Amino acid sequence: MECYFDNSATTRCYESVKDIMIRTLTEDYGNPSSMHKKGVEAEKYVKDARDIIAKNLKVNAKEIFFTSGGTEGNNLAIIGTAMANCRAGNHVITSAVEHPSVTAVMEHLEENGFRASYIPVDANGVLRMDALEAALDEETILVSVMYVNNEIGAVQPIQEIAELVHKKAPKAKIHVDAVQAYGKYRILPKKLGIDLLTASGHKIHGPKGVGFLYVNDKVKIKPISYGGGQQEGMRSGTVNTTGIAGLGAAVKELYTGFDEKIERLYAVKQAFVNGIGTVEGAVIHGLVGKESAPHIVNVSFPGVRSEVLLHALEEYEIYVSAGSACAAGKKHAVSPTLTAIRLDKEQLESAIRFSFQLETTLDEVEFCIEKLREVVPKLKKYTRR
Repeated sequence: MECYFDNSATTRCYESVKDIMIRTLTEDYGNPSSMHKKGVEAEKYVKDARDIIAKNLKVNAKEIFFTSGGTEGNNLAIIGTAMANCRAGNHVITSAVEHPSVTAVMEHLEENGFRASYIPVDANGVLRMDALEAALDEETILVSVMYVNNEIGAVQPIQEIAELVHKKAPKAKIHVDAVQAYGKYRILPKKLGIDLLTASGHKIHGPKGVGFLYVNDKVKIKPISYGGGQQEGMRSGTVNTTGIAGLGAAVKELYTGFDEKIERLYAVKQAFVNGIGTVEGAVIHGLVGKESAPHIVNVSFPGVRSEVLLHALEEYEIYVSAGSACAAGKKHAVSPTLTAIRLDKEQLESAIRFSFQLETTLDEVEFCIEKLREVVPKLKKYTRR
């Protein structure tokens, strides 16, 4: 039985996504910037996807810009907003548990004269509101916080954060990295007070290499790439019609019957959490249940290095993660998230992320738990030798 439990890294495309992508590659393959019939046909796919996403978020279609994914979206949101508003202040804020595509950008801004603050989190990975309030000042122009943490599934109180920021630093804009949240929650940016929001296609059963950035039309933002002026000049370059069409199809399918789907996903997660309690020495990090994201569980198995357990499970076609997939090439990199929630060395070295999707079955969960109960004690004995 194959058990793919690395859905926070990427997901399998829906059949509807595959079908529409093939159509744009083999039939309606025109350049959407072209004025002839083939171009107009291609442009309709882009328009339809933009309309689907805008309706889902309850925003204006002109506020949706297509990108190559979460990393580009975060770069555009943060650098573009900081550069457009630098005369109003030079202070940017983020949390201590962000994705590298946010923290690396903050470091880039610091190298270019901006001042960055990194807000600590509590033991469950939730932003400390008192520390955020203390950091806000008259120079703050941007606060960037992820909605759902990609390693432990911590959910940030976005609306509460936005209310505090808008009250204490009125000129500051709120950017939310929603890559792990979009498709798991109904997100209404205008209701929550979000000014910019990033999402990625391949986390929601869409294709890799495409995503979108929502930008409230009142936000001043500059492009970070220049060229032919596509997408109102905000993101130049030939529009990825195939990827965008697939993204629109994924959003449409995912949010149909959404509430029931998420309830099932929570049930799968809870079954896994219950089962983990029967595995020798297992320690779950962060909150569980409805206070956390429905698809992520991070567990340490002290005495067994994460890479060793990952490959042991792989022998049974159980696929998990020993950390964020975006830390590729950094085998021994220490997780900033797990460090920020103050895990000890043994827990840090033995942490495994299990992440589920809507088609994950209870049989798969049961099989995984069974193998964990079998493998973990054996690996511990081997390690002690």
